Amino acid sequence: QVQLVESGGGLVQAGGSLRLSCAASGSIFGFNVMAWYRQAPGKQRELVATITSGGNTNYADSVKGRFTISRDNAKNTVYLQMNSLKVEDTAVYYCNINWIGANYWGQGTQVTVSS
Repeated sequence: QVQLVESGGGLVQAGGSLRLSCAASGSIFGFNVMAWYRQAPGKQRELVATITSGGNTNYADSVKGRFTISRDNAKNTVYLQMNSLKVEDTAVYYCNINWIGANYWGQGTQVTVSS
């Protein structure tokens, strides 16, 4: 069983920065994909960024050039550095890992960007 614990959310003014972290517990080996999703009030959950165990990354168009996803495989931890935050980035951010065909989710961390 894999458990994910996120941290780093909070309240920030527009234009500011936050760094989210997500630590995965359990024995994870081989190819896997870690990702960040977000869900704003009244909206569907959307993919923000992904990173494979080999380090390949992908981003939603809305965050390209502002957000950076990275990971530390030795620590089974994924990060999301968020710069130039906008009010529309306000959401609950969820960590996800896809491994051996199964999806695991964190509990979510709130990010609020004020104008």
